[in-house]
Amino acid sequence: MGFLYLKNRDKTQIIKSRNFPFYTKKYDCKNGVILIGVGGNLGDTKRRFNRLLLKLKRDGFLKIIATSVIYKNPPFGYLEQPFFYNTLLLVQSNLKPLELLRYTQRVEKYFKREREFKNSPRTLDLDIIFYKDKSINKAPKLIVPHPFWSKRDSVLIPLKVLKGNRCLKRVLLHQRQTKHIN
Repeated sequence: MGFLYLKNRDKTQIIKSRNFPFYTKKYDCKNGVILIGVGGNLGDTKRRFNRLLLKLKRDGFLKIIATSVIYKNPPFGYLEQPFFYNTLLLVQSNLKPLELLRYTQRVEKYFKREREFKNSPRTLDLDIIFYKDKSINKAPKLIVPHPFWSKRDSVLIPLKVLKGNRCLKRVLLHQRQTKHIN
């Protein structure tokens, strides 16, 4: 199945495909959920997102509960680069927060991620937005919830697709109670 482009406002788009959005019905909330932001703007990013899902399933460290739509949007910070494609993955894992961070960095490297400078173009960017119902400050390595998630359309727009998920509702309620969101 190809990609379906739903909206085109100032070149931003919401894109659906066979894997985006995706929901599984077989999961349990008692172990909590993790929300991972996925982004990229170099090469065939949409194809890379599909390959990412295959790699994550094959590796077995994350159980994918749901994916959101893909949101195509302009870059911020460094503006002289292509538009970004962003999506969210709702997952479960037994990895501890820093283990998960190291794993996501290995996955980025697998997909040829290079960190040239802040906000530079990239093949793949994986950000831990929420880790279960925890607040973590292991700066500069890991801050959860992600410090800018509530200010970025690249998270907020795809998040609307996932808000009905019962496990994610618990995480969002916790964030509201701990003053991370309004």
